[in-house]
Amino acid sequence: MKFATPATTNPIDQLKVVGQPVDRIDGPRKTTGTARYAYEQHEVAPNAAYGYVLGSAIAKGRVKSMDIATAKRAPGVLTVITADNAGKLGKGKYNTATLLGGPKIEHYHQAVALVVAETFEQARAAAHLIKVEYVKEQGAYDLAAAKDTAKVPKKEEDPPETKTGAFASAFDSAPVKLDATYTTPDQSHAMMEPHASIARWEGNKVTIWTANQMIDWSVGDMAKTLGIPKANVRLISPYIGGGFGGKLWIRAEALLAALAARSVGRPVKVALQRALMINNTTHRPATIQRLRIGATREGRITAIAHESWSGDLPGGKPETAVNQTRLLYAGPNRLTRLRLAVLDLPEGNAMRAPGEAPGMMALEIAIDEMAEKLKMDPVMFRIINDTTVDPEKPGRKFSQRRFVECMRLGMERFGWNKRNAQPGQVRDGRWLVGLGVASAFRNNLVGKSGARVRLGPDGVVTVETDMTDIGTGSYTIIAQTAAEMMGVGLDQVVVKLGDSAYPVSAGSGGQWGGNSSTSGVYAACVKLRDVVCQKLGLDPASAQFADGMVKAGGQSLPLRQAAAGAELVAEDTIEFGDLDKKYQQSTFGAHFVEVAVDAYTGEVRVRRMLAVCAAGRILNPKSARSQVIGAMTMGVGAALMEHLVVDKRVGFFVNHDLASYEVPVNADIPHQEVIFLDETDPISSPMKAKGVGELGICGVAAAVANAIYNATGVRIRDYPLTLDKMIDKLPQVA
Repeated sequence: MKFATPATTNPIDQLKVVGQPVDRIDGPRKTTGTARYAYEQHEVAPNAAYGYVLGSAIAKGRVKSMDIATAKRAPGVLTVITADNAGKLGKGKYNTATLLGGPKIEHYHQAVALVVAETFEQARAAAHLIKVEYVKEQGAYDLAAAKDTAKVPKKEEDPPETKTGAFASAFDSAPVKLDATYTTPDQSHAMMEPHASIARWEGNKVTIWTANQMIDWSVGDMAKTLGIPKANVRLISPYIGGGFGGKLWIRAEALLAALAARSVGRPVKVALQRALMINNTTHRPATIQRLRIGATREGRITAIAHESWSGDLPGGKPETAVNQTRLLYAGPNRLTRLRLAVLDLPEGNAMRAPGEAPGMMALEIAIDEMAEKLKMDPVMFRIINDTTVDPEKPGRKFSQRRFVECMRLGMERFGWNKRNAQPGQVRDGRWLVGLGVASAFRNNLVGKSGARVRLGPDGVVTVETDMTDIGTGSYTIIAQTAAEMMGVGLDQVVVKLGDSAYPVSAGSGGQWGGNSSTSGVYAACVKLRDVVCQKLGLDPASAQFADGMVKAGGQSLPLRQAAAGAELVAEDTIEFGDLDKKYQQSTFGAHFVEVAVDAYTGEVRVRRMLAVCAAGRILNPKSARSQVIGAMTMGVGAALMEHLVVDKRVGFFVNHDLASYEVPVNADIPHQEVIFLDETDPISSPMKAKGVGELGICGVAAAVANAIYNATGVRIRDYPLTLDKMIDKLPQVA
């Protein structure tokens, strides 16, 4: 199915199942422990051996020698895999560094060996017997030091630089202006489930049960890395315990499991130990961001520039932190620019809302700072600089843009009128109390997505697609889509996900998964409805599917009757035309936060949070709310605590475990309220939906920063906003 014209009325609009806050259909399995994750596939991969990964002890250089003889003789050891005996390996399209290092070492904790043994303990003990001699090379590990060497990155989907109007002269002549620099640190996905895989070979074909968000991407990369046909690789990932972008690609453990299983002739399971995960896999890279804004005394932005510097390994990509600034606020004279430095730290790559999440951490503080210079309310400053068209391409309108409505509703619900505009004036005992706001913005992305739908003689509808569920509720919204389209209850729908044997979907990432994958199921169901009507001798154009019946032309026949002789199967793929070129498609919102800061210690407590979101049709309000409050929680972490500390002498992240990489816990997070505007976007998809899971993090950290300023009068431009950065600047306590 080609989606090239805006959606009109269709069966989804009935909203009998879609749009309802139904419980997740995978919930009972998750809560009873019967949902099998990658490392737990004991029945299909029996008698699995265990692999233990040895990571590089240097960040850059080469392996001079490696003595594995003692390890191979250790009790229970079956083999030791290294670059010397693994055979010729390629490098996948989506990997910046090779997954098995040696002799060249590209980053700290790059895998250099895998010990395979009968038990995990035997593999771990033997790994410590391997003796590696390295030759170290000088590396670059400090973004600030490497900033002046940063270059224009290769043009990918996003241009590295955009210009509209005459920024320099407009900024120089602006009566009110701001020129400020902000920094965001390296951050980790820190998901609960580690990167884990089990591999099993049957002849020249390998099946890998793995924790992976993008099945088709990773099948291709695994085949390329192993040097075998793509048809000989099968990836299965039915459940994923958190990904946040860190599991978009194959990682070392999946490759090593495949190599080891081929070597020992039996299944092998490998999980990256927690101490290796942060340095061995990807992370959100640090940024240095400069914002320059010029405005009239009435508050109209006349000039805006956003420049961002980030670093990555050779051949890597930048953090696209200027994306939102190209679209969020009006202003005729504009400049955005990305620069990329070569750093020898572990690979930087996508983490929840890449681009907008760190970009808005800077932009939305700058907007507040400008509002203060103008002596304007920060919400009203944002509102008067709203736009209905793409500011860089004024001929292109937004498909939907209810940004101002989000702001106004948020003001009302949060009690913004009670905010004292003078910082440091509101106290609650020893606590200084402040309110903060920030815009929420994330582009709406869609992608080609396929599905297969089966109708059995019992009337059960089965959906098959390689779409994954990373805890987001994919199983449920896909089931809701099929139930709505075929006129059956959720109890009559079976959903099978995460298997490369199924049709290729859009996968989970970038906020594109839910909208795209349900659109693929929609397309397949349209085709199945036609097949059903043909079997029943009914007119598909007028047929209505409801309550297990198909009605048309005065007839009403049971749906199952169409499959009485044999199961009916339909398969289709949604392909999106050029509507995204004709209309700018984005999601919008507003974040409001109340904080309290201890007047003596600078300790910050978040007291209240509100998110108002405009993100098209909400397919399941219950799971969507869960997505947004989870994203808001991650935003609090980014604001107050998350920070991968770089040892700039050695070149690694020091706090590479969950004990020292701090993330929010229950006690850190107060009541969170989420409001979804009642919206449909027919230009987005036949579902008239958009993504929402990443919108919830965009702007949260800045709202916290702005609330801290309102509480204390202390402006912090370097994340995380820890107490040491404000304690000597707090208002004097009598």
